Amino acid sequence: MVRIGWWAIALLALHALMPLHASAQVSSTRSPEQIRASYEAHRGDFDYLLGDWKFTAVSREYGEYGGLWSAVRLAGSEILDEFRVVDEGGETLYMTTTIRAYNAVQDQWELIGMDEGNGLRDFGTARRVGAEMHLEQTFGATSANPFTMRIRYYDIRPDRFSWVAERSTDGGRTWEPDHLRIQAQRIGPARTLGPLAPAVR
Repeated sequence: MVRIGWWAIALLALHALMPLHASAQVSSTRSPEQIRASYEAHRGDFDYLLGDWKFTAVSREYGEYGGLWSAVRLAGSEILDEFRVVDEGGETLYMTTTIRAYNAVQDQWELIGMDEGNGLRDFGTARRVGAEMHLEQTFGATSANPFTMRIRYYDIRPDRFSWVAERSTDGGRTWEPDHLRIQAQRIGPARTLGPLAPAVR
């Protein structure tokens, strides 16, 4: 069941942040045709993530656990996904929500992760590399111990994908390989949310 109110709040918060982030970006010298071509070529890079998934994870920090991962396409090409760790009884232990949007001017995907009470600080970027998606993102940016993860989605198939990350706690000077591995299995089809506001007639 899609909770429209939550999605709406998340999108409004993202739009409030966009002017601040945009001011830090470098102006593009690419032509409108090049920008449009990049958009058409990459707007579907994360389409494999759409739908509902059950995952198992192995973490150097937390051991083995599992959960549910759901992603929905918004009215444009943006993707909103919810990553939820659950216990054996199905109770939520941890949840994070991410908005993924392709920036055709910068020729990269941009992500904002949202944990309850932590604002919009966990920024990341991603690019398709061959048949894989490579991502680098800050986590816990508002905490006393933020860290960066380099994530690789690989072996991407209609019914499953794999995910591996290395972690840096010192600003990228050193990296811990295989910090977290995830195996995801599809349990539900791709979905689109559609416009939040009704059509004007």
